[in-house]
Amino acid sequence: MVLKLYGAPMSTCTSRVLTCLHEKNLDFELVPVDLFAGEHKQPPFLAKNPFGQIPVLEEDDLTLFESRAITSYLAEKFKGTGYDLIRHENPKEAASVKVWTEVESHRYNPAIAPIVFQFMVAPLRGNSPDQTIIDANVEELGKVLDIYEARLSSTKYLAGDFYSLADLHHLPYTYYLMKTPAASVVNERPHVKAWWEDISSRPAFKKVAEGMSFVKK
Repeated sequence: MVLKLYGAPMSTCTSRVLTCLHEKNLDFELVPVDLFAGEHKQPPFLAKNPFGQIPVLEEDDLTLFESRAITSYLAEKFKGTGYDLIRHENPKEAASVKVWTEVESHRYNPAIAPIVFQFMVAPLRGNSPDQTIIDANVEELGKVLDIYEARLSSTKYLAGDFYSLADLHHLPYTYYLMKTPAASVVNERPHVKAWWEDISSRPAFKKVAEGMSFVKK
């Protein structure tokens, strides 16, 4: 069995899966996809993911796309390897992990993604960041983080007093956010800030973060 991950380390979705792979101590091959050259829109890649998005995971006769689906698969299949990201032996804790991974996907991600896009991606396309979009989404993100602040005042991590996929899924976008002026939305909330400093200091993510850069090469 050889796990192959098609993607680009700068991609938030790819780095989400990479972090999971490192947390699980899994051997894998990273197959680079050149986003700037549009390789993800070419027939060979579209045969793996018809939506033309990275990452894609291949394992024997299985092909998966969508980063959160991939991390869930890896955490479940290899639950006896590396760090337990889904709390598979405790149904109540496992349910809490699922709740907060849904929160990240449906509440956190929609607010933070446009901010990162405006600061990081728009300039690569020759556009100036749209402050109106940034301001509106910082406001929305702040509302979500107010709830996080309350939650993290009573638990160390989002799903409980244990690190899980619920925290891991937040890493890539928050990493980029913290390099922008909008980082204040995290820094001004002490429990959220402490949580971020904790999860971003994990060896698995630090290894991934070395390759995360919106620099066109």
